[in-house]
Amino acid sequence: MDKVFPSIDEAVADIPDGASIAIGGFFTAGTPVDLIQALSRHSARNLTIICQSMGPGNEDVTQLVVQGQVKKAICNYPFYRSATRGAESPFEQAVRAGSIEVEVYPMGTFIEKLRAGGAGLAGFYTPTGIGTVVERGKEKKTFDGREYLLELAIKPDYAFVHAWRGDSVGNLMYRKTARNYNPEMAAAGVITIAAVEEFVEPGELEPDKVHTPGIYVQRLVKVQRRNYIPSID
Repeated sequence: MDKVFPSIDEAVADIPDGASIAIGGFFTAGTPVDLIQALSRHSARNLTIICQSMGPGNEDVTQLVVQGQVKKAICNYPFYRSATRGAESPFEQAVRAGSIEVEVYPMGTFIEKLRAGGAGLAGFYTPTGIGTVVERGKEKKTFDGREYLLELAIKPDYAFVHAWRGDSVGNLMYRKTARNYNPEMAAAGVITIAAVEEFVEPGELEPDKVHTPGIYVQRLVKVQRRNYIPSID
């Protein structure tokens, strides 16, 4: 089954208002920039964006905020370290104004919520957050004398990932640190869209080196490799 779409815009064209979208990458490493830009050209509104950073080092996601497409963010790193930069940040301004809701999780909890979603689990118990504001409103249980919080899985409607190599049936390989959150997000998404730098024929990828099996990927688009100078300032 060939899952390759003729254009990036066609791959995101049916994303509806109110959709939840997980976006892979860690700052600029492995971020599906082309798909985010296509989403910014699309008319979908009231989106829930699930990603590592909502502002610092992620200007393309910021564009979604500027255009009023985002109603909620679930992330690790939402704000700049500088109060001055924060005052200039469209995302921070929107959160302070109450027009965007935000949930912030440490990296381990964040990615485990997505991994659980991909595995078909309802949630998991973790000691992270015990004794802090994080535990408010969450079920708490004790196992072997230690307290744990129940964290619910995240199962996004869509997932955007960026892959180094892939084939037409959706098997993907990521390159070095660009792997980061991409495999878990690809598995969690109901519809996963992969931007791929290099396509090969089915069977050419060594099975033991496939990071995301094609069963998790519904759409593919060809993109060019981008060059960045990473910065969060």
